[in-house]
Amino acid sequence: MTTSDTVTDASSPTRRRAYLLWAIAALAYAVDLGSKLAVVARLEGRTTVSVLGDWLVLRVQRNPGAAFGMGEATTIVFTLIATAVAVVVVRYSRRLASTPWAIALGLLLGGALGNLTDRLFRTPGGLQGAVVDFISVRGFSVMNLADWAITCGCALALLLSFRGSPTTGPVARSDEAEGAEGEAAA
Repeated sequence: MTTSDTVTDASSPTRRRAYLLWAIAALAYAVDLGSKLAVVARLEGRTTVSVLGDWLVLRVQRNPGAAFGMGEATTIVFTLIATAVAVVVVRYSRRLASTPWAIALGLLLGGALGNLTDRLFRTPGGLQGAVVDFISVRGFSVMNLADWAITCGCALALLLSFRGSPTTGPVARSDEAEGAEGEAAA
């Protein structure tokens, strides 16, 4: 087995984990975006819809701030944080050490992109758009599916951190580097 074979074999699981991260992020993003479009079209301006009595209802509200409506005057800060999270997750995606980390970071990325889309394109726009929230849990908060993806991703990341699971492994080499090493070895 040559050095380039070893690099290719070692990077294959890393690539699969990166693809899993991207697939989960795309799914979380698509479900969030689709749910927001449906909720705005069918429920905005109407009364609440009971799902589980008064424990869980669908109620549309626009949130320019963060969780629990905090920080309404600093919407642009949340936009920048979501952008930073997306950039960091994309950078980590090339070096993921485990499937659970791919799942956690995929949920974080999909959720961050879902809320970032609202910040960019919803009124008033220009990095200050209000996020569409609609899942109201009695005594807790009104959230959207992006928020739930972020919450679940963070919970899994915390669990993995407490277990000491490494986030990243060796950096996968590009095909050009592998080709250059193969030619040098020949």
